[in-house]
Amino acid sequence: MVDALFQGAQGLGTQNAIMSSWGYVSQGQRTYSMDNIKDGLYIAPAFMDKLVIHIAKNFMNLPGIKVPLILGIWGGKGQGKSFQCELVMSKLGINPIVMSAGELESGNAGEPAKLIRQRYREAADVIKKGKMCALFINDLDAGTGRMGGTTQYTVNNQMVNATLMNIADNPTNVQLPSIYNKETIPRVPIIVTGNDFPTLYAPLIRDGRMEKFYWAPTREDRIGVCKGIFRLDNVHDYDVAKLVDQFPGQSIDFFGALRARVYDDEVRKWIAKVGIENIGRNLVNSKDGPPTFQKPAMTIDKLMEYGNLLVQEQQNVKRVQLADKYLSSDALVDANADAIQQGTFYGSSA
Repeated sequence: MVDALFQGAQGLGTQNAIMSSWGYVSQGQRTYSMDNIKDGLYIAPAFMDKLVIHIAKNFMNLPGIKVPLILGIWGGKGQGKSFQCELVMSKLGINPIVMSAGELESGNAGEPAKLIRQRYREAADVIKKGKMCALFINDLDAGTGRMGGTTQYTVNNQMVNATLMNIADNPTNVQLPSIYNKETIPRVPIIVTGNDFPTLYAPLIRDGRMEKFYWAPTREDRIGVCKGIFRLDNVHDYDVAKLVDQFPGQSIDFFGALRARVYDDEVRKWIAKVGIENIGRNLVNSKDGPPTFQKPAMTIDKLMEYGNLLVQEQQNVKRVQLADKYLSSDALVDANADAIQQGTFYGSSA
């Protein structure tokens, strides 16, 4: 800082007394945001940043750097982990090889581990042909996690964990059972999702094998995703923000279910029009094709109404524990106790 007494004329080169602080930041320190919109749908910047960097690093040859092969994305249920991954993959032009938790168990010992190796090599063959690819496993913890003492730990669970650990340690040397071919295959990044990674085998999720990313969308992320959900329904942005703030504890999937509930009135009108006995012939192999509906008007009041109905059903599930009543007492005595307490048992006519 130079006192004005010692400065020359203002606005001439270094004599300009007012400079932007951005002018002191070098080009190497500046950050540039990625385009996080795909087909009108919002991708959370933090989510996109983590996934894109992980995939890019696995295709790079970084000297002296051991890049984890597996990216584990975990977090609460219904927060859009799988869908956000699909959007990022689509934006990258990647058609991933997809597996689900249901394929990680089988009646034949060793079959799931063999399947993982086959799928990994399928992705490697795609990369050999000059296209990016990845192996995507949904809900890994549902297939191999320990959900308490009652969860049975099988041979297949052990072999799936061991196979993923082996692939993470030797990503370019993945062999099929009973066949050994000393051939180097391309490295394939693996992305897994789940809800509770602490239930997984600890050596599998250690640093070096798996990079972990806990996904908890911020308010801005939730509003951005919900704008994409209601983008075709002429719902104003401030109404979307109001809706998100009204249900802060709900998952992102809640708002997709809320949008689907709005069409209930239109479906109910269509059923009354064609008659219940004619539903089948109008929906299955109909000459006129499937029924079409005009978009219902999605006002903020109607969305709030249906949202409160969904929340009420959630509260019923948490409040009414019928299984406990069946085990502790006569089921017929207390079966309607909750409805009587809520005042809904006798209906509106009473």
